[in-house]
Amino acid sequence: MLLTRHARERLVKRLAKRRKLERIYSELWAFLDRSRRIDVNERVVIFTDGRKSLVCAKLECERLSLEEIKERVSGISRAYECVFFDGRTARETVPGKFLEEIPDGTYCFYLNKEKKSLYLGSEEPLLVITIRPAKREERNLS
Repeated sequence: MLLTRHARERLVKRLAKRRKLERIYSELWAFLDRSRRIDVNERVVIFTDGRKSLVCAKLECERLSLEEIKERVSGISRAYECVFFDGRTARETVPGKFLEEIPDGTYCFYLNKEKKSLYLGSEEPLLVITIRPAKREERNLS
């Protein structure tokens, strides 16, 4: 999962209470563990715990081996927001250094050079748009 600037601010206000990237993602993953997924349509997904809802958009990704991913990011020397979904790791660091800690395998790979974000995981990436109070129909689902 990657965050928009708005979503990051909402998560700090409603869940994390601190601005450290690791803390924000830690609270985000804890929220995902206690919530259920609602697929609204082919592009929008909502995660809700009955009180709060996380609104996400699906992002297009490529399935690549770790070696191919390392080749793609080899020229990047600036810090990116790097997220490894399977290992629940999120850090702001140089992508090449971040990939050294990732086990070999084939992953969904998403890189946004404009926003300086990198995603790796077995599932396709989601972009968190916002977190908001749950609507009535989201509270009543079981």
